[in-house]
Amino acid sequence: MLDEIDRRLLTALQKNAHLTAQELGQTLNLSPSQAGRRRQRLEAEGYIRGYHARLDPVRMGLNVQGFVQVHLGTHGPEHSASFARLMATRPEIVSAWTMTGDADYLLRVYCDDLPSLNRLIHDVLLPHQAVSRVHSQIVMDQLKQDGPLPT
Repeated sequence: MLDEIDRRLLTALQKNAHLTAQELGQTLNLSPSQAGRRRQRLEAEGYIRGYHARLDPVRMGLNVQGFVQVHLGTHGPEHSASFARLMATRPEIVSAWTMTGDADYLLRVYCDDLPSLNRLIHDVLLPHQAVSRVHSQIVMDQLKQDGPLPT
């Protein structure tokens, strides 16, 4: 179970994962060693999965962000596993979810440009034997950046 100090620690780390034990201790009104032990415990217990650098997609040349809904025509464990393997090989697909509702999968993709998105859809996704159709939406502007989880 998380206590209030754990929640504050997680909030602080989501804002700045580079905080030292000294800085965490100051923020939480704990000694650096207590703050460090709490962080280690939360890492060991799986509350903290890792630390990542958040890159600017446009600076990286990824000018098109999109969401692609994938509809399967054929369902079954072998088709789902095959499609999951395909998604794992494509760096443009940065997130993938199985969904309730009309679409079977929702993919978040980043591509260099519209022709790259077109190739991903027509040369990679649609040729898969289980895919019956896709529906894509291009992000015009992101009003809220991916934020921290509520603690």
